[in-house]
Amino acid sequence: MVTYRMASRDDMELLVQSRLEMLKVVNALPQDYVFGEGFIAKSREYFEKADQTTVLAMDKGVIGCATMCYMEMMPTFSHPTGKRAHLMNVYTKSEYRRQGIARQMLHMLICEAKERGVTEISLDTTESGRPLYKSCGFVESDECMVLNLNQTEL
Repeated sequence: MVTYRMASRDDMELLVQSRLEMLKVVNALPQDYVFGEGFIAKSREYFEKADQTTVLAMDKGVIGCATMCYMEMMPTFSHPTGKRAHLMNVYTKSEYRRQGIARQMLHMLICEAKERGVTEISLDTTESGRPLYKSCGFVESDECMVLNLNQTEL
């Protein structure tokens, strides 16, 4: 039976391990891929200190996770609270997919975001995730542009 819960600091190892597993799958990395200690430390630090909420789906261990990262920006007419969020790390183990697990985790996070006054949730998605997000009300956006400072020389 699948259960869902908002993760706490007591879940730190589950949070880090589920993130690393998700990254291996999404990036087609081998199962024996070793992440750098700095990367793991920064991930752990984010879970400890950042304004975020992670939902864990459990069934004899973690079978899914999803994280909402919160940020405040200057208010605009379309976002008068200035509160926005970015959805990340939505992942369900392959043998549990297509059972509504990701949808339930999204529902929990979206409800919390509404309660917190968030007016916009953004996300990056894989092609396989796109139908789920569309069915939850997300739309393609052509409103913004992005400058990736890791790939740009000024």
